[in-house]
Amino acid sequence: MSAKKVVQKSKQNFIKFMDWVLYLVGYTLVFILVTSLFKTIYIDSDHLIFWSIIIVVIIYLLNKTIKPILVTLTIPITGITLGLFYPFINVFILKLVDWILGSHFQITNIFVAILASILLSITNFIAEQLMNKIIVKVKKHG
Repeated sequence: MSAKKVVQKSKQNFIKFMDWVLYLVGYTLVFILVTSLFKTIYIDSDHLIFWSIIIVVIIYLLNKTIKPILVTLTIPITGITLGLFYPFINVFILKLVDWILGSHFQITNIFVAILASILLSITNFIAEQLMNKIIVKVKKHG
């Protein structure tokens, strides 16, 4: 493998790593913020940061595995509602994490879950914008 390809591969790995770090930090902060604002979303307060990170990792894995299937299956209803159904897919993912973690993470109000999914979408948008800036800088300097 040539040196240029090695450098290019390392840049791609750096971009993937930064994407993961932004996702992890942003979503963890959103979960800590949401649980402090709303009492209907509960994260085990004994180890708040630990459980928030675990929640984010599970959501990340579900978003990479189950969410694409759900999005594909719900394209007709998402189209009919002009995209308004999409946050409900995120709510489903959140409720699935609630079920997986049991007493360490609980969502008892569907409306707050919808708000949390909207905040997560906004966080994802901001992280994507930051990643685009990082990608442009990496390509510009290399």
